Amino acid sequence: SCKDKGVRFIDPRTGQLSASIKKAYDGLKSVKLAYLGETGKFLTTGTSRQREVKIWDLKNLSQPLHTEALDTASGALLPLFDNDTNVLYLCGKGDGIIRPYEFEDKAPYFHKLNDGFRSTMPAKGCCLVPKRGNNIMDCETARILKVTNNEGIHPLSFTVPRKSDAFQDDIFPDCPSSQPAHTADEWKEGSSKLPITSSLNPALAGKTMTSKKTKLRTVATVSAELKEAKERIKYLEGKLTENRIEF
Repeated sequence: SCKDKGVRFIDPRTGQLSASIKKAYDGLKSVKLAYLGETGKFLTTGTSRQREVKIWDLKNLSQPLHTEALDTASGALLPLFDNDTNVLYLCGKGDGIIRPYEFEDKAPYFHKLNDGFRSTMPAKGCCLVPKRGNNIMDCETARILKVTNNEGIHPLSFTVPRKSDAFQDDIFPDCPSSQPAHTADEWKEGSSKLPITSSLNPALAGKTMTSKKTKLRTVATVSAELKEAKERIKYLEGKLTENRIEF
């Protein structure tokens, strides 16, 4: 993102401009970006008349796919996206609130999870800790480091309540490991390998995986599939009754 409120995509291998958005927002606040995993989409945060989050498709930058209006606060929004769980944490400079949203690759795109973290102490900046630094067995799915003006750095933990003490593989898919997938020279020559992943299961500590990333399903998706299945069952039961077949 640039100071003229434009968004430009530069090919790092050639230094050439590959795509751009002339003006993403009308306001004066800085524009922030975050890629949305492997969906081919990204989001921007900025201000027009109010603070907004916009979803864009990399294949068509003429207009956003979705615009989510938030509030009229003045601080710049800082988007932190968790690729493993598809959860977006919206922080803001000068804010004491961190809002979590679940991202789904279809309309309406955003699902608010809860009220998030609330505090009277404003944030100066925020960042996500790599998954390997989380307390996995306590179901800590995210840890955000919040920088304050005078009170140092505050670690904020986000957990999923689970009764079982076992490793929860549905919320902890394999994550990028510390082992590089290719060298700098290979990348410069055009290599585009996916990251080498490793399991977060403490019982498999240190073992790298080559399997594909687990595709997580959202609550909205499962609910829609359940509704469709119930309608299909009702239809089939009607056919059985019509033909006097006991079931």
